[in-house]
Amino acid sequence: MQLAVLKESVLGERRVALAPACLPPLVKAGWEILVESGAGIPAGFLDDQYVERGAKVVATRDAALAADVVAAVRVTSAAAFDKLRPGQVLIAQLDPLGAPEVSAALAKTGATCFSLELVPRTTRAQSMDVLSSMATISGYRAVLLAAVELPKMFPLLMTAAGTVHPAKVLVLGAGVAGLQAIASAKRLGAVVHGYDVRPACREQVESLGGKFVTLDLEATEAEDKGGYAKAQSEDFAKRQQAALGKVVAESDVVITTAAIPGMRSPVLFTEEAVAAMRPGSVIIDLAAERGGNCPLTRAGERVEVNGVTIIGPTNLPSDVPSDASVMFGNNVTKFLLNMYPKKATEINFADDIVQETLVAKDGTVVHPRVRLLLGEAPAASTPPEV
Repeated sequence: MQLAVLKESVLGERRVALAPACLPPLVKAGWEILVESGAGIPAGFLDDQYVERGAKVVATRDAALAADVVAAVRVTSAAAFDKLRPGQVLIAQLDPLGAPEVSAALAKTGATCFSLELVPRTTRAQSMDVLSSMATISGYRAVLLAAVELPKMFPLLMTAAGTVHPAKVLVLGAGVAGLQAIASAKRLGAVVHGYDVRPACREQVESLGGKFVTLDLEATEAEDKGGYAKAQSEDFAKRQQAALGKVVAESDVVITTAAIPGMRSPVLFTEEAVAAMRPGSVIIDLAAERGGNCPLTRAGERVEVNGVTIIGPTNLPSDVPSDASVMFGNNVTKFLLNMYPKKATEINFADDIVQETLVAKDGTVVHPRVRLLLGEAPAASTPPEV
């Protein structure tokens, strides 16, 4: 079985699907690995490093696309993958809930497509969860970005020149990215507050040295079975915005991370709350790609409103491509070894993780949620249940 590592086709993407350090377990399992020449260079990995770990470097994309299984980080257009063939396997982040039309186009190639964003949040799948891995990096980078933009320092400093008061950092959303942001801001010496609609997150926020923000609100069914926050009613959203407004206004830095899979990001506070912030304050909106938690966020842009800087990054893991590629590649490796157990050449479609991530097979989209987004009826046949 051949596995190809492709050079990324998405503009600005510096990660690679497998770092050289990720290859030994796959080589040991019997995989022949083909790496498109230059695929790892944006992440700091030379072709020779792949060869040293047992891979073969191929000169062209077409040569790589001849492999049985193709791995990439992100696919935002099917055009770069139009040479996929029936029976071939594609593993990547396909954004099937945000851009289902891409999955539909990929399905027409006849390839079997798996989307890594759909890895279930279960204990067994934890080592394959690319969203959590990349969110860890995003939370860390968001704090560093805010620290550079803020016109004051994060820590409390007592010097001969006077006392420097610590920055006040508010993190909205206590998922993986939010918790990493809380931990990173605390290490830099800031006074950190964290908020999440899920009351159960209080213990996690406080364990990292943050103070949990308690609002006089009651959310019903705030968490789904996968551990993600659930969408709330319009009335709850308005009351939440009003309650968070004062907390936002008192903060020097606000980092927002609240996202709901397949839906627009919830707006957590109002424009009035932003206007009440001190000039020089900074908002880093990690939910920008899905519309943003701040009403003034523009995805991929840096804007200034009334002296407040609002940044909407859409791919912070790509700013740390080396470590991000290692983490992403480890997830992919575990995913592959689970999908093809014990040197098997056939996919174990009975596996629950395989079922959850399978988007397209035999020329059609098969994932129920993606079919629903495409306006199609449930598939006539589905992979066998566990």
